[in-house]
Amino acid sequence: MATAQGMSGLDLITVTDEITRLLPLWVHKIYLDEKRLCVIRLNSKEQGKSNLLIEPGRRLHLIPVLPEMPQIPPAFAMFLRKYLGGGRVTAIRQQGLQRTVIIDIQKSEQLFHLIAEIFDEGNIILCGEDMKIIQPLTRQRFKDRDVLPGSDYVFPPPDVSMITANEFAERLSADDRDIVRSLAVGSFLGGRYAEYICTQTGVDKETLAKDTNASEIYVAIHNLLNSARIPVSVLAKSGCHPVATGDEPKAPYDLFNDALAAFYPIAPPAKKREEKVRESREDRIRHQQEEAIKKFEKNITRNEELAAIIYENYGFVTEIITTLSKAAENHSWQEITDILQKDNSGAGNNIIRVFPADAAVELSLSHPVKIFVHDSIDQNAGRYYDQVKKFKKKLAGAKAAMEREVHQARHKKVLYQRPKKRWFDRFRWFYTSDQVLVIGGRDAGQNEELIRKYLEGGDTFVHADVHGASVVVVKGKTSAMDEVAQFAAAYSGAWRAGFASADVYAARPDQVSKTAESGEYLSRGSFVVRGERQWFHDVPLAVTIGLMKTPQTRIIGGPSLTIPKACELYVTLKPGTFEPNDIAKKVVRALRDRLSPDDQKALKFALNTEAVAGFVPPGGSDLVEG
Repeated sequence: MATAQGMSGLDLITVTDEITRLLPLWVHKIYLDEKRLCVIRLNSKEQGKSNLLIEPGRRLHLIPVLPEMPQIPPAFAMFLRKYLGGGRVTAIRQQGLQRTVIIDIQKSEQLFHLIAEIFDEGNIILCGEDMKIIQPLTRQRFKDRDVLPGSDYVFPPPDVSMITANEFAERLSADDRDIVRSLAVGSFLGGRYAEYICTQTGVDKETLAKDTNASEIYVAIHNLLNSARIPVSVLAKSGCHPVATGDEPKAPYDLFNDALAAFYPIAPPAKKREEKVRESREDRIRHQQEEAIKKFEKNITRNEELAAIIYENYGFVTEIITTLSKAAENHSWQEITDILQKDNSGAGNNIIRVFPADAAVELSLSHPVKIFVHDSIDQNAGRYYDQVKKFKKKLAGAKAAMEREVHQARHKKVLYQRPKKRWFDRFRWFYTSDQVLVIGGRDAGQNEELIRKYLEGGDTFVHADVHGASVVVVKGKTSAMDEVAQFAAAYSGAWRAGFASADVYAARPDQVSKTAESGEYLSRGSFVVRGERQWFHDVPLAVTIGLMKTPQTRIIGGPSLTIPKACELYVTLKPGTFEPNDIAKKVVRALRDRLSPDDQKALKFALNTEAVAGFVPPGGSDLVEG
């Protein structure tokens, strides 16, 4: 049943069945607001215009009127318009009884799948015909799947609507829960319809699932699913239901989508809107300050609790740190992640998520806690205490501001998100086409640090075969070594010498040593590589620098093979005549000239000479391509 918290799988059966009767439909325009509320404007030759609303994690249904949306569409809305605008909706279907809806859209010769996840936090994901993810609204990593560009979209195991009666009987026979809980959770029916099935079959809801007549329950469930396709909508304060389970009065709507639109009003009541308009600027600022104080107090409490949880689970956390730190000596984080995903018992079962780029994991204790495996338990707790200090300082500032008279200038709405600082930002870096992090040293000191601190088992060491080159570390396994080789060749002495290409080699971490041969000396940043190497000959020298706008706005640079995929605006450099600082200014001007005046002002924080200079190779360069 649809409640204020969200819709059930049974509700989606009715919704998708009603929309299917309207096909074919054509995508006219796609809207998205800051609260992730998405509306797809659809055209029909016979039915006129329709509005399909998707609120990830909560609901999906038709609405009669398009709600107010931002005048400047977010990047993801523009992305979907580019791929799907004018496309023909050929099908809309649900994955069994699960809260996953797939919309098939044909545009020219290409078939796209737009997937709406109406469970947990939810998501909207654009996939190609082969179900490879092109772009999600929100990038996510889970223990059993990744929602990232280039990954395969993974569906959950089949549910009761997709399996045979015998398979359903086997599931019940292995279920130790009572039948009502088994149906509500294991079969995605929810409490209302789980109890309804028990009533229909005459089974006491406290009976163990394995002791019931599975075939009768299976038939009753499928009768319920069929009833959902011929709904008698029930609208009550508690929810909106497609199938009546008692003597509830029928809702005054012919379609379940209409009943849902009435149950979930889009616009706030007129009275609240008028009150908001009458609120003075000073009162609004005071309200914002009060909300900020509550937020800071909440963050202080939360971080104090997380630090305490680490010490309460001292032995277990220490064991995780020791085990994973040792594993990282011989395995990449990709391999460690795969091992943990297959481990359904022991310590691995308490690891919710893995953060390869941070060498960290999220543990399921009394609350989820992020642990950095190369830090001690005291250092991990210290991270949370540092957050407590930060928020206490902000809290003191907010309380002081509350005591002063309000003098706050009006600010324009921020259209771009400032990037968060990450541990590898001080190095040169990029992500390969298959989303593997690659980092390189800017000088001898960073080369030394990369070898001693960040080169781990399972990584790959890469270096140009010239004197004075960046040490490059590939954090995991990648099929895009051509991109890595171009990165290593560009940030080397070959660029300074004006060469058009360079040779590059790759080696395992155990082949790289800081110990010189007897009688020899290694200077800072130098190393010895022993054994066979993988060679890449005549790698062309080129670096592309671009402005990435989403999900966070920043300047990125690296191989010409991968940067254009992440940026709308970019330029390419090759060895030439202009000094690094001069070419950085040219790059800024070239990118800025392609922006509107409003965007030029909004992107000043990201598009500047200092940010660009970090990705300019040493030596002379020419700007050869835009």
